[in-house]
Amino acid sequence: MNYDLITILGPTASGKTPLAASLAARMGTEIISGDSRQIYRRMDLGTGKDLADYVVDGHPVPYHLIDIAEPGYKYNVFEFQRDFLSAYEDMRKRGLLPILCGGTGMYIESVLKGYKLLPVPENPELRTKLADKSLKELTDILATYKKLHNSTDVDTVKRAIRAIEIEEYYLHQNVEERAFPEIRSLIIGVDIDRELRREKISRRLKQRLDEGMIEEVRALLESGIAPEDLIYYGLEYKYLTLYVTGELTYEEMYHQLEIAIHQFAKRQMTWFRGMERRGFTIHWIDATLPMEEKVNKILSLVATH
Repeated sequence: MNYDLITILGPTASGKTPLAASLAARMGTEIISGDSRQIYRRMDLGTGKDLADYVVDGHPVPYHLIDIAEPGYKYNVFEFQRDFLSAYEDMRKRGLLPILCGGTGMYIESVLKGYKLLPVPENPELRTKLADKSLKELTDILATYKKLHNSTDVDTVKRAIRAIEIEEYYLHQNVEERAFPEIRSLIIGVDIDRELRREKISRRLKQRLDEGMIEEVRALLESGIAPEDLIYYGLEYKYLTLYVTGELTYEEMYHQLEIAIHQFAKRQMTWFRGMERRGFTIHWIDATLPMEEKVNKILSLVATH
């Protein structure tokens, strides 16, 4: 099989970005980010952009779909498909084999499977009906649908309501399919031991707080972004906003956020294992191998296929 794309996926803190950048440098190609939060400008530490990872041996590796939207905007999977295709087709015209790298399972699967998606309008009546429900109740409702939403990111009430809104739209609309090219991708998964992953997550959280993650959130709030709009993005932005606005103590914020990131990584792995059950072949590579060995293994797979 001739591949149109290389996909590198893995849970948070698995080291997928440095691997994708090292591979891109060796192949002379570019990276398309498959991360649902790194698209926002000025949301750097909280989304784990680590832009230094895109510099290999002093040479920058070009990347796409990072820093393309303003904080507060609610980017969605339909827009990701559109923007991915734009970057992908441009790179293919230039004779490059693009590398898609990320941890947002729904975004990645939406382009690998070519889901036929449409923009979904807001449903005020449904939102009013769901407004008083808890996150647990909303998650239970979501579990009854066939899941077009990105379940790994549903950790706030607003995101859960939006996910239900999307499911309801597709359930009751006669949606006309739109063309989406078939993309043949070699899929690489970065396999990291659960305990090592937990250790890296905890260490990285401390490091980012030391580097100014609280100040980043404070600056976003001071720039006029409403607290609820930052909380919408979940994880770091949810708990740090609650801390900055005085709703959590530092200790409560730190403890709850650490648990939430561990749970998020677990949900990511659940999604990727689900992709395998849905027919995708993922070639898993040990995260602890030396970088050159990991890159050589991928190049060997590309050559073999």
